[in-house]
Amino acid sequence: MISKLKLVEQAISPTRLRKTLLDLLDIYSPSGKEEDVQTYLEEIISRTGVFIERQEIEEDRFNLRATMGSDEPLLYLVGHVDTIAAWDLESFGPREENGIIRGLGSADMKGGCAAMVEAWLALADALAPDKRPAVGLLLVAGEEENGDGSATFLESFRPPWVVIGEPTGLAACFSHFGYLEASFITRGRRSHSSLPELGHNAVESMLRVLLHLGRNDMFNREMSEIVYSIREMSSSQAGFVVPDRCETLIDLHLPPGKEPMIVQEAIRRILGEAYQYIPNLELEVSFDFAYGGYDLGKNNRMAHLLREIYTCLDLPFRLDSFRSHSDGNLFFAAGTKPLILGPGSLETAHTPDEQVLFGDVLTAARIYAALCLKFVSIS
Repeated sequence: MISKLKLVEQAISPTRLRKTLLDLLDIYSPSGKEEDVQTYLEEIISRTGVFIERQEIEEDRFNLRATMGSDEPLLYLVGHVDTIAAWDLESFGPREENGIIRGLGSADMKGGCAAMVEAWLALADALAPDKRPAVGLLLVAGEEENGDGSATFLESFRPPWVVIGEPTGLAACFSHFGYLEASFITRGRRSHSSLPELGHNAVESMLRVLLHLGRNDMFNREMSEIVYSIREMSSSQAGFVVPDRCETLIDLHLPPGKEPMIVQEAIRRILGEAYQYIPNLELEVSFDFAYGGYDLGKNNRMAHLLREIYTCLDLPFRLDSFRSHSDGNLFFAAGTKPLILGPGSLETAHTPDEQVLFGDVLTAARIYAALCLKFVSIS
């Protein structure tokens, strides 16, 4: 007698998966404008006859939540359908060559979403309704901004486990860096650009602040575990003048165990020293987003199960720590255990050369399908 897993593996269709991925990449869905891609996915998932609902976030923005099986899902496959804004609206769509699929969101994370949808379709195609596992599929909006899609889901549901398909190169990430966004504003005095001595340049003050911060061991990339990146810098736009305002946003990714509040206090202390060295400094500091990291450990039921699945699929099993921001922080804070695992890598995500190997997307679909069957069967 053929096992459930074998039936589901046979139902996974590379042709259907490729079409789904290419279609997803062809639909522009930056954060805040996810309606078109969600409508497309809703139509595909609805064909399986499983329960599916829209979770409204705000007008014209919603999550898709689908479930199968007769019990409350013990595991959800979670993907975000939004992307960053396109670098070039003329060329954001898919391009495929030699098994590599490029396009905005191919790695982060429409490759993961396509794999999860294919695993879902295969489960529904291969198994009778009463034989399907109690699992869920959650496709959320807004991850690239403030995570409002996942936050909406968590207002009503707290599953024991979720698998989030962020790009990890198919490594299993049971630990996750925390995240802190720091905002600095310096103020000066405006004057004509030809008479800078009459003004006070807010950009020069900002550069000195950043140099002062960078001299601290906390921001020494060779010594510190903290990953920081100066993401944006902007000044007042008023023509041929000395700028009187400058704002900088800094992303800080904190290793598990490093509390954001402690880092905030350290930054404020370091910047407090800057007034001794920077003349006429006017500085405002705020921290708009802060999420703690987590470490679920390597000796848990999900990790043991994944090892078995990777062995069966003849894949090398690798563990890693996810060092970018994701909705995993939100799920963990809500009491859900998040595993981050998906095709693609962070190296090209958010860049014009974003890409994913189609073979890895197909492998991810097989991993997700096996997890849905095996995790529920031993729970």
